Amino acid sequence: MATAAPESHLRENPYAIARQQLANVAETFGLDDRLVSVLSECKKSVEVSIPTTLDDGRVRAFTGYRVTHNIARGPSKGGIRYHPAVTLDEIKALAMWMTWKCSLMGLPFGGAKGGVVCDPRSLSRSELQRMTRRFTSEIINEIGPEKDIPAPDVGTDSSTMAWMFDTYSMNKGYSVLGVVTGKPLTIGGSLGRDAAPARGALFTLEAALGKQGRTLDGLAVVVQGFGKVGSQFASIAAERGAKIVGISDSSGGAHDANGIDVAAALAHKRDGGSLADFGGGERITNDELLALPCDALVPAALEQVVNEDNADAVRASVVVEAANGPLTPAADDILEERGVLILPDVLANAGGVVVSYFEWVQGLQEYFWKEDEVNAQLNEIVTRAFDETWATRSDRSTSMRLAAYGVAVQRVAEATVTRGLYP
Repeated sequence: MATAAPESHLRENPYAIARQQLANVAETFGLDDRLVSVLSECKKSVEVSIPTTLDDGRVRAFTGYRVTHNIARGPSKGGIRYHPAVTLDEIKALAMWMTWKCSLMGLPFGGAKGGVVCDPRSLSRSELQRMTRRFTSEIINEIGPEKDIPAPDVGTDSSTMAWMFDTYSMNKGYSVLGVVTGKPLTIGGSLGRDAAPARGALFTLEAALGKQGRTLDGLAVVVQGFGKVGSQFASIAAERGAKIVGISDSSGGAHDANGIDVAAALAHKRDGGSLADFGGGERITNDELLALPCDALVPAALEQVVNEDNADAVRASVVVEAANGPLTPAADDILEERGVLILPDVLANAGGVVVSYFEWVQGLQEYFWKEDEVNAQLNEIVTRAFDETWATRSDRSTSMRLAAYGVAVQRVAEATVTRGLYP
């Protein structure tokens, strides 16, 4: 039994967008065409079939991917995504963006990404475990602590990583802590990893507000996507004084100009409810949410939610890309022309990979850090990357996105030139 491809949320080919972004960086920063030809291609793409026995005895063959974009600066690193609309080109784009993200943060990693075409919400926990273990077995020769290190992404979590870690380790005959990150604490995970993507986005926003002489106190924030990253961002931001005026999930959203009770919304979601039936605010659609008046809009779900059709409706002064690629290039242009400050995904969405790096290091050393140490180091790395991006933006009179990509791509290009081509 094979799975049918659902309608995709993608309006444009994300890999084409990623390659065009690289071309824009090359033109602005004067990169050699030969380097661009290397960096615009993914080093390796693997597609596998994942036959899985379902609880009712049927067998379903899922399709899985693992893509490595670049390893010039170290082993590749990137999440595993379970979503019904996963495509190879989407995974290639995400792998390329991971390369720039790791480079911008100064991490000794290249970029990779993986995915399985499935709806994890329609599968039981035992079915997910069987599928994950078979997927790990199919890509076992592609991953490893010194080769390619997976992590959680959309539709996956610490349990997924535990199953991958165990499957890999059982095949090797000993526990290999560094093969994946985002593991549960009981088997070598890191304190602070779960909230790291949200904290990284918040640290980026705070750094930007500091340049404008503002703080989080009383800041009106709209969060699109109330999953792992969005809900944690809303919760932490509210604790630090921000006013969360709008939240949404796939069912719809809620709006309250006086501030939503984020703790109540989280409790409602934990009890199995959706934001469409959450009583704490006016019920609105996702399109209406994007158009709410606010200081900061935080897209924290899937790609391309802000595009040429709705960018004009955005009324935020700052957009924080807590998701990967939530703005299309056309939306970028529209918002930049209006003077909206865009904090790009390779900067604002990098908290997860930074603390994944910390987890990888802790696993190799078998020495684990305190949570305040993790958060302090995360803040230092993200703030440093922001300052480097802000300085490049000022020097080049360009956008934050082009500046961030410029810093990142030049580092990878330099590593590529230094290493040379083999043979």
